Amino acid sequence: MARRAAERDPDAFLGLMELHKAALYRTAFAFLKDEHAAVEAVQEVTARAFRSIHRLRNPEYAKTWLTRIMINYCQDELKRKGREPATDRLPDVDGSDRHVRLELDEALESLPDPSRRLIHLKYFEDLKIREIAEMEQIPEGTVKSRLHHSLRQLREFFAGKGGSADV
Repeated sequence: MARRAAERDPDAFLGLMELHKAALYRTAFAFLKDEHAAVEAVQEVTARAFRSIHRLRNPEYAKTWLTRIMINYCQDELKRKGREPATDRLPDVDGSDRHVRLELDEALESLPDPSRRLIHLKYFEDLKIREIAEMEQIPEGTVKSRLHHSLRQLREFFAGKGGSADV
């Protein structure tokens, strides 16, 4: 499907976007922390991707390519608005799940932005180290060491809160 989309097949492009829409929304929400802004980001990235689909060199990395466009868009939006992400959290979480989610959000917010981005890509978007390295334009070993360091910071955060350090 991605190969046909790269050849500018509009139906294949729509299928590709439908396949990755949820992951793109999660990425946008992780950066922008606003449902409306995340939906708007998906729409804008869809338009940008359609205009530049011919630049997709390796169709097997279509998700990585789309995610990179989304991250760039979100970072541009945050710079344009001159602010840090808002503090509201993921919607539709309730009860004890909400408590766990709020603690996780607090722990992730304690990380510097680049570390938070790597954690999001690896554990929330389930990208491979190789894909993250390509997307971030850094060596795979650097991704691994930064992830290891970020996970250690998260363990320390939870240990300091009296929680379990089994992150």
